[in-house]
Amino acid sequence: MGLWFDRGCMSETARRNNDPTEIDTSVAHASRVYDYFLGGTTNFAVDRAAAEHLADAIGGLDVARAHVRANRSFLVRAVRRLADEGIRQFLDVGTGVPNDTNTHAVAQEAAPESRIVCVDNDPIVLAHAHRLIKSTPEGAAAFIDADLRNPDHILAQAAATLDFSQPIALMLVSIVHALGDHDDRYGLVSALVDALPYGSYLAMSHLASDVTPAETKEAIRRLNEMAKETYVLCSADEFARFFDGLELIEPGITRVDEWGRQETDPPEVVTPFHAAVARKP
Repeated sequence: MGLWFDRGCMSETARRNNDPTEIDTSVAHASRVYDYFLGGTTNFAVDRAAAEHLADAIGGLDVARAHVRANRSFLVRAVRRLADEGIRQFLDVGTGVPNDTNTHAVAQEAAPESRIVCVDNDPIVLAHAHRLIKSTPEGAAAFIDADLRNPDHILAQAAATLDFSQPIALMLVSIVHALGDHDDRYGLVSALVDALPYGSYLAMSHLASDVTPAETKEAIRRLNEMAKETYVLCSADEFARFFDGLELIEPGITRVDEWGRQETDPPEVVTPFHAAVARKP
């Protein structure tokens, strides 16, 4: 595991492994499936097969892609809202394949002085980490090769870039539901939130069990047959538990296609992801 960072025009290598990055193309990976749904090209046949097998359960590839676009649009709206609230530090766990709508890109577009730490452990994301450490001169950007199952390591490494005496936005968008093999997902989230100073935020989305239950359950069953990760669903009440002790901001817990959306901008589809942003008081 290691961290790369770039402050303005200066860059430093905290640790580099000179061995070639090993990318397993025999099993689907979450970040590559997600990339395919977003229309990216950083994916392999096994990822596309898993994505299309899942999509067949919910009405086809166009519907699945609309769900993923809605989830990404939630991330964009949340980052912009947090930037408007004065947040200038973001800890983005489960970054995925870099593109122009991830937390790093949106935060520094909204506030060039923003400092962002991106966290992922998929080798394909690691191979593109050079894109995630590019920063504006005013800000800073870093990439950590790490797993959400090890929050202490994430926090220790993130402290090289982020000031934990100042508010930080913790972004857990479409990642916690991929930890179905862990017996305490609430504890993992709490470990990260507890380390943040007061005035920080948690922004999170999670696959829902109670929006389109039959279709979503079947889609996730199919994905679990083919993916490296194990996905789980949660109800709105179960999702709310991740925000215990925090202050939800408007509109509270809702679907990703509804959170922060203008009334004049109707959703493409009803999306089975819960979403919320909350402040640590």
